[in-house]
Order: sequence, then structure tokens, then C-alpha cells
Amino acid sequence: MFDLLAVATQEAIHFEDLGLTRGIDLGFFTLRFYSLAYLAGILAAWWHLSKMTKAPGSPMAQRHVDDLFFYCTLGVIIGGRLGYAAFYKPDLFTGFTSSERVSWDLLRLWDGGMSFHGGVIGTTLAIAWVSWRGKLSFIRTCDYISVNVGFGMFFGRIANFINGELWGRPTDVSWAMIFPSDRLGLPRHPSQLYEAVLEGLLIIAIMLPLFWRTRARYRPGLLVGTFTVLIASARFVVEFFREPDEQLVWMVTDTGLSRGQWLSIPLILAGLALMAWSLKRPALGSGIKPAAA
Repeated sequence: MFDLLAVATQEAIHFEDLGLTRGIDLGFFTLRFYSLAYLAGILAAWWHLSKMTKAPGSPMAQRHVDDLFFYCTLGVIIGGRLGYAAFYKPDLFTGFTSSERVSWDLLRLWDGGMSFHGGVIGTTLAIAWVSWRGKLSFIRTCDYISVNVGFGMFFGRIANFINGELWGRPTDVSWAMIFPSDRLGLPRHPSQLYEAVLEGLLIIAIMLPLFWRTRARYRPGLLVGTFTVLIASARFVVEFFREPDEQLVWMVTDTGLSRGQWLSIPLILAGLALMAWSLKRPALGSGIKPAAA
């Protein structure tokens, strides 16, 4: 194994050779690609959801879309960061760093460190709030939101790759990369790109046709159930290639599965249950009264 890695190290792609930078230097400020990725995902999802509300059967109007994206953005950021701290790095809640001024690491979003599972919780709470306030069907609102999540996942994982963070496990595959933040300097899976494909492009390729070319939108719970199974399954698979957080390597050693995989299993089961529940119920009629604008 060590001989194979030694050979792979000589032939591996060096991340620095790609010429990527973490942002655009404006002189007085560096515009981080990590921030631009979130913005691109949010704008793409907002545009597509706005288009979806104009199709027959929509449970919401444009004003609800605007509210949803404001609160869901907060849910993704706050939930994603708090989830990362709670599930992967609890010391972020108390970890201060000493520099020219005292700063709290938990607030350093530009350095990366967001939890998908925390983002799911934050987004779900945001949808629940907007649905309650706007008297919308919570489950149908989740259906419509779920179709658009792939946009944000794709751009976010590409940003992780550009940042050279969240790299994969050591490997001798021909496309292995050596990342500068890796102290061991080993050739690794570019697992960020695997995630961009499985959690982003694949989700988009399945969820959009499911909405536009089938009657899935008339079965409350079917779209969000399908999405939950797909995204959690994608995360489960990718975790086999992704390097576990340093402080959680023990979990893989002791159980054979990573923290991300253990968190994904209940999501897969919940998604399957939701799909089964949806398919057993009668479909809604196509002449649903649209939400008030």
C-alpha cells in the first residue's frame, strides 16, 4: 500500500498547479468564491422557484418565494454553521483565537466549515416559519424548495474544491490530488468534485424533470421524500471517499462508518417513509386554486 502511494505521489496532480485562488482581489477587499458560491446557488434557486410558482398547482405566490429565500438563507448559514460545530467540531463554541483582536472562530464563515445536516435543520425550521406565517401547506412548500437545493449544493462543493478544503482519503487513482493544506502531502480523492456531481448535478438532473415532466407536484411529500433519499444516499456514498474530520477518525475506526454516514441513515429512512406515505394518498387535482399573490 505504501509503495503504491509513493508512486501515486509522484504522478498525482498538485492542487497549486491548477492556478486556483480563493477569491478575487479587489485591492481593498478579497471577494471570496465561497461567498459567491452561496450567492450563485441562492439566486439560481430563487429564479427557478419563481418559475415553478407560475406553473399549475403551485401552493405559493411570488411574495412567499421572496420570504422563503430570505429565511432559508438564514437557515442554511446559521443551521449549517451551528450544525458543523455541534456534529463535527464542538470546540468552535468556545474557541477564541488570539490575533490583533480577539475573534470567535464560530463566526469565521469565510474559512469554511458548514454542515449539510445542520443546514437541513435550519432550512426546515425556516420553511416551517414561513408556512405558518403565510398559511401555506408545510409539506408542499418543502416539495417545491427541495427541487432547488441541488443548485446550492453544486456551487457550494465547487467552492470547497477551490478553497482546497474537505479533501478525500488517500488513493492511488490517476486523478488523485495533493492539497496544500494536507500536512501529510498524500495523493487524495478530490471528493469535493464527487459531491458536486452527486449532491448537485445528479439532484438537479432528477428533481427538475420529476417536477416538470411528471405529476409528482400533485402528490404532497413525494418530491421532498425523493430529494431526501437522493441527497442522503449521495452523502452516504461520498463519505467513503471523503477524509473524516481529524477529531472524528475514531468513529470510522470503531464503527466502520463516519459521522456523516450515521447522520444520513435516518434521513434515508425518513425519505423512504415519506415517499411511501405520499404514494398511498390520493393525488391532488390539477385544478388547485393558486395561492394569493
